Amino acid sequence: MLKLDDCVIENGNFTLNADIQIEVGNSIAIVGPSGAGKSTLLETIAGFRDLKKGQIFWSGQQISNLHPGKRPMAMLFQDGNLFPHLTAEQNIALGLRPNGRLSADEDAQVQSALGRVSLHGMGARKPSELSGGQQSRVALARVLVQRRELLLLDEPFAALGPALKAEMLDLVADLVAETQTTLLMVSHDPQDARRIADQTVLVADETVHAPVQTAELFDNPPPSLRAYLG
Repeated sequence: MLKLDDCVIENGNFTLNADIQIEVGNSIAIVGPSGAGKSTLLETIAGFRDLKKGQIFWSGQQISNLHPGKRPMAMLFQDGNLFPHLTAEQNIALGLRPNGRLSADEDAQVQSALGRVSLHGMGARKPSELSGGQQSRVALARVLVQRRELLLLDEPFAALGPALKAEMLDLVADLVAETQTTLLMVSHDPQDARRIADQTVLVADETVHAPVQTAELFDNPPPSLRAYLG
């Protein structure tokens, strides 16, 4: 279970309060108005932002005092953060070792990850030689090889067209189901949430609200979400 226990997060003059629990293996969408704190929430869970108050627990262990690299999670940002001078294989290898020097077993993991995201045979290509969708697959493969229990997505497919974005969301859904990974995904699109998220967390009015069933939330949105959705 992921537990944010009486947490207060500050970002400049902005304050976000979170006191929620998320069950292991769930796929959770995080939605809310622009500037409400969705990305701030993910950054705090991942360890890139400190808590002002409270604690974060994973499976009963406090993780809020751990360095980001020591936390049981991987995060995929909006731009994918691929290095343009490295090949797809080398970019993925960074998920295993910062220096990219892999053992034979680790290299096999990279090749397996390429296959799982349907990029078999494209490992020698650099990002400039790949389409936007293929670049997204490389970034996803890099977090897959880390084999973390919790996957955080901060709208990594927002720049893709509707059909390609749907394809990537379906791929994520298949992979997290296969590995029983817990997924937290920031999205501004209700259809993304409906497509792959069992439950949805609303971030609004300086509060991270408890997760509810996705269909229930969007069929009967509270005033703050209704105003955002129009």
